Amino acid sequence: MADVEATKSLSGLLNGIAQKVYYNNSEITEELLKHELYHELSQEEFKALHEKMKALIKSIATADMDPSQLEAFLTAQTKRQGSGGLSAEQAAALSRFWKSQRVRVRESLLSQSRWEPGLRGLSWRVDLHTATSRGDAAHSGPVALMELELGRAGQDSEFVCLEFDEAKVNQVLKKMSDIQESIDRIVHRT
Repeated sequence: MADVEATKSLSGLLNGIAQKVYYNNSEITEELLKHELYHELSQEEFKALHEKMKALIKSIATADMDPSQLEAFLTAQTKRQGSGGLSAEQAAALSRFWKSQRVRVRESLLSQSRWEPGLRGLSWRVDLHTATSRGDAAHSGPVALMELELGRAGQDSEFVCLEFDEAKVNQVLKKMSDIQESIDRIVHRT
């Protein structure tokens, strides 16, 4: 019976850590987790367990481990000597936790790493001036008009309109080419 309670407490701790760290639930605190799940442990023992589980979840989440990677990682952790290692029950609880929370944790990490607002759409056109509108010699060439749709998740879009002459279009294209070259260099290095 004590093993069942220990497993439930550890599962609760893992889920509590995920709620706080990955799902931004500010109601979950270390004090709450200790009081609800591990009231019999001293503060130092609980803090050590909490930090150990938090670090293991972070390692697993950062690597976005698939089931075989997770199994190898947890096996290595159970074979570690001393207080740094995991018990078989702790490894099993971590495995169950990751199998049920992997997708949600990954989505959370992705959303935390995105810049906001993001580009939702882009439309463009080129306007040519007609003979009757050529009174202003400074604007005698074609003009590119670009509309950017920007927005944050769950909010309405904002629109930004840009106007470019031929020289500015060429500048933008050169910068985009530089960006593409940088991305290609980074991708081919890894």
